[in-house]
Amino acid sequence: MRLIKYPFLTSVFSILTVIVFNFNNVQAAPKQIINIAYLTQEQNPPVALSNLDPFIKDKGVIGAELGINDNNTTGEFTGQQFNLKKFIVPIDGNVNDTFTKEISSQFKYLIVNLPATQLKPLSDLPAAKELLLFDVGTTDDSLRNEECQRHVLHLLPSRAMRADALAQYMMKKRWTQWFLVIGPNPEDKLYADAIKRSAKRFNMKIVAEKTWEHTYDARRTAQSDVAVFSQTEDPYDVLVVADEQGQFGEYLDYRTWVPRPVIGTQGLIATPWHKTHEQWGAVQIQHRFLEKAGRWMEEQDYSAYLAVRAIGEAATRTQSNELSKLKDYIFSDTFTLNGYTGTPLSFRAWDGQLRQPLLLAAPRSLVAIAPIDGFLHPKTELDTLGYDQPETHCQWNK
Repeated sequence: MRLIKYPFLTSVFSILTVIVFNFNNVQAAPKQIINIAYLTQEQNPPVALSNLDPFIKDKGVIGAELGINDNNTTGEFTGQQFNLKKFIVPIDGNVNDTFTKEISSQFKYLIVNLPATQLKPLSDLPAAKELLLFDVGTTDDSLRNEECQRHVLHLLPSRAMRADALAQYMMKKRWTQWFLVIGPNPEDKLYADAIKRSAKRFNMKIVAEKTWEHTYDARRTAQSDVAVFSQTEDPYDVLVVADEQGQFGEYLDYRTWVPRPVIGTQGLIATPWHKTHEQWGAVQIQHRFLEKAGRWMEEQDYSAYLAVRAIGEAATRTQSNELSKLKDYIFSDTFTLNGYTGTPLSFRAWDGQLRQPLLLAAPRSLVAIAPIDGFLHPKTELDTLGYDQPETHCQWNK
């Protein structure tokens, strides 16, 4: 068939030729590469307090992998490719050595899933200050205040944010008289400090405070310890427990001398993510994660997912993989991130904390979402949780 007899076919053939040529050129063009490192260390399983909650050794990493998949879905259209390399240090290994030898010279973006005692020495290294670190493992308020660093962003909500979320709901319920029970560990005392700060901030009254010094045996605790321990001279509305390792807090419900709800690290908790959350598209990511991991998403998985997605969002919007451009955009007022919690997320420019709603959840139900309606702020209600800009002790921009 001769095309000159059919002019319209000649035109169609020309258009198709141009489309195929341009498509091939796009396909052949090199993609912009964004390499991300993920650093964590193996942990010894804690003493098993219950067979119902098995030890999860890979909290965080699967969330990061899910975030990479979502980044690369967008990257197919933006000409960008996101790569994740995992560095899991053995129990007897040295985290700083791994960072120095394998990460510092090859990556600009590092997701760190380590406790505060390891994060701080790592972030103090001169080489670390040339990177952008995403902290997905700590809740320490000191890292967001006196020990804050411009190159470290914090994805998990701080203890102060969690305590404020609970206090807002207690204020709404008019449960203003608190009995505070503190565990023996240093982390428990830090959580208790956050509770005390929130109580003062929201005009609550801690009518009694005790340190748990009894057995951790469930049978004995159930029979006698809690009932005797929870007797106080002053009446109280709620029992607030500070037991971050879960050594005794689960035993308090339904065993106190007087019938009172339990909140804090057990009972009603404040968390960035929970398996009961299903609104705003959360059910889809819950199912995707469950299919990939074979378990429910934990808050470390969620924070690692958000860290990877924050890098992806910044790279997409700036069309760049340069650290300075992505960092400037992440700290700008235009940066927002979808966290499946109904409100766009962003980073606080004064301390690097991700501002986010918190879920107030019981073991099998979602009770409320903080900030609670009625708590107002001149910029965003999310800043009613934790240290607001006038309250911060972070010095990097003062």
